Amino acid sequence: MSDNLDGLLSSFLRRKRLEAARPFVRGKVLDYGCGIGLAGDLADEDGYVGVDIDPDVLVEARRRHPRGRFLTPAELPGLSAGPFETILALAVIEHLPAPRTFLELLASRLQAGGRIVVTTPAPALDWVHGLGGHLRLFARESHLEHQSLMGRRQIFDAANKAGLAIEVYRRFLLGANQLAVMRLYAPR
Repeated sequence: MSDNLDGLLSSFLRRKRLEAARPFVRGKVLDYGCGIGLAGDLADEDGYVGVDIDPDVLVEARRRHPRGRFLTPAELPGLSAGPFETILALAVIEHLPAPRTFLELLASRLQAGGRIVVTTPAPALDWVHGLGGHLRLFARESHLEHQSLMGRRQIFDAANKAGLAIEVYRRFLLGANQLAVMRLYAPR
């Protein structure tokens, strides 16, 4: 990744998000917002699909995981792979204008009994992220691109409206980030 997208602590934050998600990663994995494919280290490479908007980082992801599949969001509708047991969206949902619609898209790719794992910053500490971006501790561009900061209530509401139940919710990184693990509602 280019220097303008990384702050001094950016790789540390990526590692912490992966550590938070690791216990929930199983089976075939769709990693939405995969970046250079670091979550591919948690999955069987043959069952790993990464999606990212930046074609340059996908080049590095393909180098790191030559047996994985990597595509842009525009290519996702044509993907025949799936359904997935695990779908990751680590530090993604806050960059999108319609979180519920995004969760519905992910849910449509989820196998029965599978999980969607989301991490997102806590809105109450957004000022810390902004200050850290200004000081180049965190990715400044990332903070400027936030569109949908959600607290616990908003995460639960978006998941519910997308037909998902929250199985696990917790904060990490001293409360600055949130982890939500979601499943499809059980059929009645």
